[in-house]
Amino acid sequence: MRLVVQETYGPADLSGDRIFAGGFINFGHWGAIDLALPLGEAERIRSQEDLYRLVLDALGPPRGGKGLEVGCGLGMGCAVALREHGFAAITGMDIHPEQLRRARSAHTDLLREEPARLRFVQGAAESMPFEDEEFDAVISVEAAQHFPDLGAFAAETRRVLRPGGRVAVASFFTVDDAPGRPGELARLLDTFASGLDIARPVRALADAFLEAGFTDVDVESIGPHVWPGWDLWLSQWWAPGTWPRNFLRAYEQRILDYYLVTAG
Repeated sequence: MRLVVQETYGPADLSGDRIFAGGFINFGHWGAIDLALPLGEAERIRSQEDLYRLVLDALGPPRGGKGLEVGCGLGMGCAVALREHGFAAITGMDIHPEQLRRARSAHTDLLREEPARLRFVQGAAESMPFEDEEFDAVISVEAAQHFPDLGAFAAETRRVLRPGGRVAVASFFTVDDAPGRPGELARLLDTFASGLDIARPVRALADAFLEAGFTDVDVESIGPHVWPGWDLWLSQWWAPGTWPRNFLRAYEQRILDYYLVTAG
């Protein structure tokens, strides 16, 4: 585990920060939320759930079977997947033991009442502790920006998926591979300056899926439904010009965008 990831997600529960709500840790998909109205916790939670719904819908019609979330955090997305997408069972995998401890605590009742449907496992995106062809679908929501090796992640995803299985990833990437992009983002955003988020073009993930043997790879920008709502939510606590508000600035300057990447 990279030290910056260990420190960010370990000592404190990041999902307890006021900019997050409901146990999720993602920027949210705000397309179904009226941004002209005051935003409260209910809208914030819905934005995060809606991001999961978008990813799950990208897998295609529910077919039951077994799902895997890579970078599950507190497992709130796993709960959405079980509740709304018809999985027979889902595994939440995270590299950080503290996140998994929090996930098990957050879902004590479900783990006790339906132990065959939900489990949490420690593992890295680049080296998954699962058998070949163990899952019917793989998702990852706002975690891939932390993965040090997208090629290894894609290869492992291909390995653990059964024939005909699909993967859907939502995260933020640079819009191209211009050599100055990492420096631009490091100057704008503390998470890139610290190395927590890694500046790479979205094409790097798409190409990694192709090289791993996937044949149906699609990349879709969902930035228009992420960045304006995220920035408006942040504006309740952060002034213009402060670094968290620079996510929208990086998007408007065509440096960074938010993408949904699918492969099958």
